Amino acid sequence: MSHFPGASVSATTLPVAAKVPKQPTTRPWPPAIWALLLTTLVARSFGFAYPFLSYHLRNLGYTTETVGQVLAVFGVGWLLGQLLTGWAADRLGRRRTLVTAMVATAVLLPLLALAHDFAAVCTGSLIAGIVFDAARPVVSALIADLITDDAQRAAVNGWRHGAVNIGAALTGAVGGFLAAHFGFQILFWINAAACAACALIAHRRLPADTPLATTPSSRMPVRAVTRDARLWLLWAASVFALTCAAGMFTALPMLMEDDGLAASAYGWTQVANAGTVIALTPLLTPWLSRRCCGQRPMTGTLAASSLVLGAGMGSAGLADSTLGYSLAVAAAVPGEIAFFIAASDVLNKISPESARGLYAGIWGATLAVAVIIAPVLAAASLASGGGVLAALTTLAAGAVGAALCLPLAGLTHRRTAARATAVHAVS
Repeated sequence: MSHFPGASVSATTLPVAAKVPKQPTTRPWPPAIWALLLTTLVARSFGFAYPFLSYHLRNLGYTTETVGQVLAVFGVGWLLGQLLTGWAADRLGRRRTLVTAMVATAVLLPLLALAHDFAAVCTGSLIAGIVFDAARPVVSALIADLITDDAQRAAVNGWRHGAVNIGAALTGAVGGFLAAHFGFQILFWINAAACAACALIAHRRLPADTPLATTPSSRMPVRAVTRDARLWLLWAASVFALTCAAGMFTALPMLMEDDGLAASAYGWTQVANAGTVIALTPLLTPWLSRRCCGQRPMTGTLAASSLVLGAGMGSAGLADSTLGYSLAVAAAVPGEIAFFIAASDVLNKISPESARGLYAGIWGATLAVAVIIAPVLAAASLASGGGVLAALTTLAAGAVGAALCLPLAGLTHRRTAARATAVHAVS
């Protein structure tokens, strides 16, 4: 939590020596922030569609190759959805976009569950992918709108990341139980109901859309956004770092299966991941929040987090037991927590106010890209050099992500210095 100076008595009414010192006062989070965190937790806890889609398709009789094709189509939709909802958040409004996306998900997921024909399944997967993670860029933009203090904003993003991980742990545990007792189709219906609840929360608890999101004169041209080198350096660095992080739920099962470990062993690694996140988030978030203060983005922390992710998940390539894989996942968690706070800080500080949604959407697409790259990289590494090569390639991905933070730091520092000089000249 951050602090702001309290009111002081005017210098005209007291001698200089008798001025009342400014006292910091805790600033509570706006109620809408709690609504956003609740929406994130609910959406993630009951977000069964993607994790269990492959099991649902196998249950329908699809081959492994066909399942991979459908998941790839879902991934393409996921990437497109980030860009589309980020753009819509700036043009149509934050609340309107979030409510529309959640309602669309609630309507479309049951249709995907009922589809059997390959063309229908692919079409449904593409559309479901578009709306599946649509809330991410909208929530990012709303947090930046509602909280102006950098340290407080970082604290919110830290707890938001914690909510995502707690929700992911519940998704695996609850989804597995429900699928075993009631089948896979019910998972899509529950996911749809959860999205409908999120739409209701957003409609009732989020502030009405402001003129910023709907006035054409306030819009930043898309061409200007695509020319921002800082955004693309952040995007590339995030893809490499998230390729390591995505290995927790894409590459890790492949590595463990290669060692002959059962699916239950993979479940224990996810318990280790969630438990470590829950334990470390209250410890790391306040410290990271304090580092967000000031005009300079947290590019150094971003680079360090990429290295920790690469080293932590890279060590999984050297593991051969459930305990070893669980320790590797736990070792990567500090980098994961630091990454999302640092990346959000950089994103917020380089995003123009009128294009926060689009910036968040472009950056949000990095996870979809990483989810596609991580299993391909792991499979190629295992086929060519086994676990050792998988460890080295993961470590290399983290190192490249860290290296890209160097030119990113240079550009952001140059822009910050130029802005400070301009303000000084005007004053």
